[in-house]
Parts: sequence; structure tokens; C-alpha cells
Amino acid sequence: MSEIRTILLAEDSPHDAEMAIDALREAHLANPIVHVEDGVEAMDYLLQRGKHADRAAGDPAVLLLDIKMPRMDGLEVLKQLREHETLKRMPVVILSSSREESDLARSWDLGVNAYVVKPVDVDQFFEAVRTLGKFWAVLNETPEED
Repeated sequence: MSEIRTILLAEDSPHDAEMAIDALREAHLANPIVHVEDGVEAMDYLLQRGKHADRAAGDPAVLLLDIKMPRMDGLEVLKQLREHETLKRMPVVILSSSREESDLARSWDLGVNAYVVKPVDVDQFFEAVRTLGKFWAVLNETPEED
């Protein structure tokens, strides 16, 4: 059995972040959930720098990533991850309200693992996030680190 890894949520909307965290908790996952508010903080967490320099080692099971965030948007985070030797295989799911074809195409071009449009309906949103959490944090198998 593999270790229980963190679910990293990069979301600038406090309302959407709270709903996503509640949904993940409703899924009864043992995984810790870490919320960061923008792309810069997401990269700081992943690279263990700044206020996240002392966090426990290890990559998250999945990064749930919003696109439209201040300081550094989700597409730039995704681009940097895929260029980083130790983070390039980390599962990334875009969880965005954007239905723009350009965002969808660019996400896939940059190597996203899934793109989910946030449902407007609260119940559908909860179900989508619970399903994402269960799949990426429990069921998905990743290769051992090199």
C-alpha cells in the first residue's frame, strides 16, 4: 500500500475553495488537503520554498488547479510543472469555470491530465469534486520516482 499523499487545491475564490474542500471531505478521503490561493503559492508549495519550505517531503497525489488566478495563472503553473524534471509526471486536473476553447486546448497542449468545468449547480459541483478526489487520490496509480 502506498503512502497517503496530499491533495493540493490551487483556487483563488474563497467560496469555490471552501466548497471543493467540503466536497473532498465528504468523500471520506484520508488524504490531507492543502489550499493555496494562487499560482505563485502553488509553485512555492511544490518546490518547498517560502512559507512551504518546511513542509513534509513528497509530491501531492493530484493538483486541482484553477486557471484564472492572480500573480500566476493555472496555465503558467502547468507549463512550469511539465518543464520541471521531478514534477512533470504529477497529475494535474484543471478545475475551472472557463469553457473557453483556447483554455481547454492550451491545457491539453501543456499536458493536463483532465479538464473539468466547474458545474454551476452546487450538488453537481460536490459530486464532481468528490469523484475527482476519489479517482486521483485513491484509484490512480503513478510510477515510482526515478
